Amino acid sequence: MMRIILFSGKGGVGKTTISAATAYRLSRLGYKTIVVSLDPAHSLGDAFDLLEEEKTKAKGLPIRVSESLFLQEIDIQEEVDRYWGDVYRFLELLFNTTGLDQVVSEELAILPGMEEVTSLLYVNKYYREGEFDVLVLDLPPTGESLRFVSMPTVLKWYMRKIFNVERTILKVARPVARRLTDVPLPDEEYFKALENFYEKLKGVDELLVDPGITSVRLVANPEKMVLKESQRAFMYFNLFGINVDGVIVNKVLPPTVESCEHFSRWMLTQRRHIEDIHALFYPVPVFLVPLMEDEVVGVDRLETLSELIYGDADPARVFHREKPYEFVEQGGDYVIKLRAPFLTKDGLSILKSEGEIIIRWRNFKSHVLLPRKLREYEPKSAKIEEGYVKVYLSKT
Repeated sequence: MMRIILFSGKGGVGKTTISAATAYRLSRLGYKTIVVSLDPAHSLGDAFDLLEEEKTKAKGLPIRVSESLFLQEIDIQEEVDRYWGDVYRFLELLFNTTGLDQVVSEELAILPGMEEVTSLLYVNKYYREGEFDVLVLDLPPTGESLRFVSMPTVLKWYMRKIFNVERTILKVARPVARRLTDVPLPDEEYFKALENFYEKLKGVDELLVDPGITSVRLVANPEKMVLKESQRAFMYFNLFGINVDGVIVNKVLPPTVESCEHFSRWMLTQRRHIEDIHALFYPVPVFLVPLMEDEVVGVDRLETLSELIYGDADPARVFHREKPYEFVEQGGDYVIKLRAPFLTKDGLSILKSEGEIIIRWRNFKSHVLLPRKLREYEPKSAKIEEGYVKVYLSKT
């Protein structure tokens, strides 16, 4: 059974380098591994120090790095030609009909979400074919990452609720509309292309929510703005049912700089944020990665980085597979269920602060970010039951 490991985080935190180092370590351990970049600003090939002509020649197809390691930088223009042909041509024609320049029409025809859906196709393809032991995905920055994991749900809803109705209506309306307007309407080839594409994606939603197959690892830096975004991502992955099995804190200043006046304040700030990280993401394991002496380029430095991240651990392991919390609706109100088998009522307190619920118990602190829908809800009571803290929320 193939393992799928997704790396997500704010832009600039080092996702690509961490993804590359993880994939390299996996290949060295004997796993046949492919690492795929979904980020439009590809730099995966640069991490492995590949020649530009190697990347250009591949045109979005896998490149062999070693006997058991491959990398792929998805080229959306190439993928459009491979998989979205009739859909893309209709959209291009539609934009062109409005009077837009040809080049502008071609660009606009690549709609938001095409990259994410195409990437999901590769996830399904590699899993079904079973050629690789591990698929490592370098996701785009957090917002696009969340769109990536939500796409299967959106597509399934569209295909079940809208697709057949839209197809039937247009089959009847198309001959009449052609006599009344020059605006193009999607033809049967357009719908066949969507249907065929959806068939290739069937089952990918089940892969993403299986904690034995798929894990998300959040990459962060010990900085306030990064932590806020990582916390939001953590909440959304949890809501979508996708297992987060690790938080990798990159670019941690080493103790050797503590005596330097210039970095002493940075050290204190980072330590404070690292303490917060353990509280924010508990009980998910946290991996601290020191700032490297130089940029990480080439397999030697990737190997060093992988040792700093994982030590003796196998990156293919599922480091954590239990949901940290869940929201349960009860008659219009909601209950937050937080797994905490060691807690007692003594010393337990619940408070709401800046859109999150903070659960304190002695020196332990856990933060649960509230979805937008629940921001107006207030904690009314809490109890400990069957190894869970249950926080009851009601609308004010």
